[in-house]
Amino acid sequence: MGDALLTRASLLARLGDPEDRAAWQEFVELYGRLVYGFARQRGLQDADAADLTQEVFLALAGAAGRWRYNPQRGSFRGWLYGITRKKLARFLARRRSEPAGSGDTNAHLRLDAEPSEGPDLEDAWEQEFRQQLFRLAAEAVSDSFAPTTWQAFWRTAVDGLSAAAVAAELGLSVGAVYVAKSRVLARLTQQVQQMQAE
Repeated sequence: MGDALLTRASLLARLGDPEDRAAWQEFVELYGRLVYGFARQRGLQDADAADLTQEVFLALAGAAGRWRYNPQRGSFRGWLYGITRKKLARFLARRRSEPAGSGDTNAHLRLDAEPSEGPDLEDAWEQEFRQQLFRLAAEAVSDSFAPTTWQAFWRTAVDGLSAAAVAAELGLSVGAVYVAKSRVLARLTQQVQQMQAE
């Protein structure tokens, strides 16, 4: 899964075969979290985000035999964003037409205020993509570091703790924490670049 989220044309071609379960499984693993996370960011509850994700993949499955990937027309991720955005807009429109339940009105108000298009929505899609790309890169490289090196990186770069606090927590010098963070960041950057190149 070295080129995760940066779809290979060969994988897209394999999706045209409805019997190629391995291709669909890999595809859902790569993009399921992206679509689901985007839906959750937009205020959907867990079950609704899962339903929306399923609707997006059903639409993709229905079109898989008919479409051909053409990078000249844009990125696959952009096309997937378009499908997801349309499904989200339809979901929100259905929600607005249904009577409000007696449940959490704050969630309902957030969904009602949610735009179905615009730069904010596209920015949220790209942010979710970057988060998923980071997650996959981190999964790919984490085993290549000693646990304390990885923890020093994670606690400072992700959890936002100071180097001094992490050094005390892990029994390292502050300098060792900085070195660990730097080494992991360099490897993560290399992994992301490699994923993007593929």
